[in-house]
Amino acid sequence: MTATPSTPARAGRPRQQRGEGQWAKGYFTPLNGNEQTKKDDDGLNVRARIENIYAYRGFDAIDGGDLRGRFRWWGLYTQRRPGIDGGKTGILEPEDLDDKYFMLRVRIDGGRLSLAQLRAIAEVSEKYARGTADVTDRQNIQLHWVRIEDVPAIWKTLEDVGLSTAEACGDVPRVILGSPVAGISSAEIIDGTPAIEEISRRYIGNPEFSNLPRKFKTAISGLQDVVHEINDISFVGVVHPELGPGFDLWVGGGLSTNPHFAKRLNAFVPLEEVPDVWAGVCGIFRDYGYRRLRSRARLKFLVADWGAAKFREVLETEYLKRALIDGPAPEPAPTYERDHIGVHVQKDGNHYVGFAPRVGRVDGATLAKIADLAEAAGSDRVRTTTEQKLLILDVAEERVEELVSALEAMDLQVRPSVFRRSTMACTGIEFCKLAIVETKKSASNLIDELERRLPDFDQPLTINVNGCPNSCARIQVADIGLKGQLVLDENGEQVEGYQVHLGGHLGAQTKDPADVEDGAFGRKVRGLKVTAAALPDYVERLARRFQEQRTEDETFAQWTTRASEADLS
Repeated sequence: MTATPSTPARAGRPRQQRGEGQWAKGYFTPLNGNEQTKKDDDGLNVRARIENIYAYRGFDAIDGGDLRGRFRWWGLYTQRRPGIDGGKTGILEPEDLDDKYFMLRVRIDGGRLSLAQLRAIAEVSEKYARGTADVTDRQNIQLHWVRIEDVPAIWKTLEDVGLSTAEACGDVPRVILGSPVAGISSAEIIDGTPAIEEISRRYIGNPEFSNLPRKFKTAISGLQDVVHEINDISFVGVVHPELGPGFDLWVGGGLSTNPHFAKRLNAFVPLEEVPDVWAGVCGIFRDYGYRRLRSRARLKFLVADWGAAKFREVLETEYLKRALIDGPAPEPAPTYERDHIGVHVQKDGNHYVGFAPRVGRVDGATLAKIADLAEAAGSDRVRTTTEQKLLILDVAEERVEELVSALEAMDLQVRPSVFRRSTMACTGIEFCKLAIVETKKSASNLIDELERRLPDFDQPLTINVNGCPNSCARIQVADIGLKGQLVLDENGEQVEGYQVHLGGHLGAQTKDPADVEDGAFGRKVRGLKVTAAALPDYVERLARRFQEQRTEDETFAQWTTRASEADLS
């Protein structure tokens, strides 16, 4: 079933109620400015204007609908003008927040990079982006300070090695998350790479799915290492008792200001059927997704309203035209084994080496050096992860320690502290127009302080730092989630700070088969906020109380469920 936004109303038809703006119910009239912009022109078409007009005429020639809308279809956002404090984020008009430079997101489906591709990103960073590069928690790499005049040259550099920025942002299918150890892990149930490649080939950049109600996030993995619980659609590796390895289908996950865990459809999907099922779910979102309010336009709201049974029924009857196979649920998997940090044996006898940049921040020169080190170690493959980390694959055993030493000499830690390993941060106010507070520097300073104050702390502890309520750094599913906002200090002055979420997690908390909890959102302690300046003191205090009070094998998240508000303050 395919609906189009341009279907005309019949003469004499009674005026329809606005409803939720669902195309499948006949609501084709745009109900907000974003929907009007998309109806006026497909975002994919803006590339021609960038290449033929804007790159020559410069920033001031860019149409507003393109600048703050359609540019996203090609991975471009205007970045925040320097010097605008967080108190003005929600007050100023977009044109007052816009700098004349862009963030450019390089799409890396499955987190898979060859050394030629990594070097191309490094070249673009050094030549066109003032050396900037951030590894995101969606396996992309983001660059900053990009000029519109340079975008065509950047595209050529990236596309010459098989990379793209197509649909890296916008109301489209975003980057497809995939296991960074796909095809090499002995624990992997099934390699999802062929499905990722086929979905990308068929549908990314295809007008069939280039006008969705909002972003559409996908995860495909034969391991539980790509946050499947919080994506719009996830395919999770399972073994069917009769059909063998395949995938369990999940839909409707997402965080932001209204978090939802994805729901299982109790459906088993063989590898070769994943692209068709993906297209069916994406089609439901396109046709039945809510377009009236942007705040309710994610798939999670439709799934919550319909429920899993109805969603599966519509998928089968209207889109696939066949029944799905009933299937088993995946085995519970511990939260703290998803980042692949350290040295690990591949199933072919070689090793992969996972290392931790500081809160995902690197630079072009560092990326180039990583490529050189990988090549010297006999590898041609690097991977990004959903935890802002990097892996080098295919390292012979005799070359491992030399590579580890070289990485750690660059402050790329293979055997990091708990705090270095498990702290993430979003872009923050340095570049993001939605941010209220600074994040990368605060998180980096927090790591340094905690390593100095708690050198022997060895319990898993995730700390996620976000610059606004939108949860790009997944604050609701961290042990300590920090949502940026302005708070009052001890002198009554308004300063940067954070609302605290405690005890969130994904997956199981232990390896015990009886631990089947899929995850939990962190609890908010009434009135608990902390200034940025006081953050190291607060986290140290919390970590020490946890150490003092925990029972044997108790995790931080488990402790927070029984700790008093006084202990958590």
